Amino acid sequence: MKKVIVTGAAGFIGSCLVEALNRKSIGDVVIVDDFSREDKRRNWTERRFCDKVERDLFFQWFDVHYLDVGFVFHIGARTDTTEFDTSVFDRLNVTFTQKMWEACSKYEIPLVYASSAATYGLGEHGYDDRHDIVTKLQPLNPYGVSKNEFDKWALQQTATPSSWYGFKFFNVYGPNEYHKGRMASVILHAFRQISQTGKMVLFQSHCPDFEDGMQLRDFVYVKDVVDVLIWTMEQHPENGIYNLGTGKARPFLALAQAVFHAMNLPENISFIPTPEDIRDKYQYFTEANMAKLCKAGYDKTFTSLETGVEEYVRGYLA
Repeated sequence: MKKVIVTGAAGFIGSCLVEALNRKSIGDVVIVDDFSREDKRRNWTERRFCDKVERDLFFQWFDVHYLDVGFVFHIGARTDTTEFDTSVFDRLNVTFTQKMWEACSKYEIPLVYASSAATYGLGEHGYDDRHDIVTKLQPLNPYGVSKNEFDKWALQQTATPSSWYGFKFFNVYGPNEYHKGRMASVILHAFRQISQTGKMVLFQSHCPDFEDGMQLRDFVYVKDVVDVLIWTMEQHPENGIYNLGTGKARPFLALAQAVFHAMNLPENISFIPTPEDIRDKYQYFTEANMAKLCKAGYDKTFTSLETGVEEYVRGYLA
């Protein structure tokens, strides 16, 4: 079998993808990342891989070894939604991904790249993964803007990889996100907060349409995400941009309750005002329309929030 490249292999989703490929006995994996961070070291050192390439040297490596490559998963990105230095996103999320696209087009290699539900902004145009709305979307932060800028660029290209797929990840949670700090999932923050204080604090609602704790997100377990990515590599559906969530929005209150249940502790949930600096950009509802992926042939059931939280808390965090 030809080699499979995974960028962002020391990160959250990338490391889980490498682990899933290993479980399928795919050991010819080339891992790509900035491997200098010690807090990400355990995400890759126990995986099986045939080569390890520093991110800044990747395209030199690719130009030499492209004949041995059968598929590219470009998962690596700067994902900090609180970062406002746009040059960081331009370099890592836009320019690097454009170079990846151009290389895969030149060498006729299939490509999956990571887009984001952050491209949808406040959801003014809904959460449909139609190509015709991409230019209308108004992301709320530079991270979302960078992801949408690449989506727009990709749809304008006439030279493309032999197959290509951009996945708009919704609220992904699960193991190997320990290094993400503020950007880690609410489940991880909830577990730590409950472990330390015995209680969980959620943001109040400042919208009359939503009660406290009933703000809704599409929370998707990382194991489901990597199942979709590997299925895409194996089945080669129609090219394009796809949503990747569960298709079922759930309230933050249900998430908090699930964490308490998984920890075998009584619920102790209170509410505080949403910080004013993010209040006007706060999303009260996100939900992936998954019809496009289902139509493409993906028919596996997504893990429920309660089941995913229980497995994550008891099998990993605890």
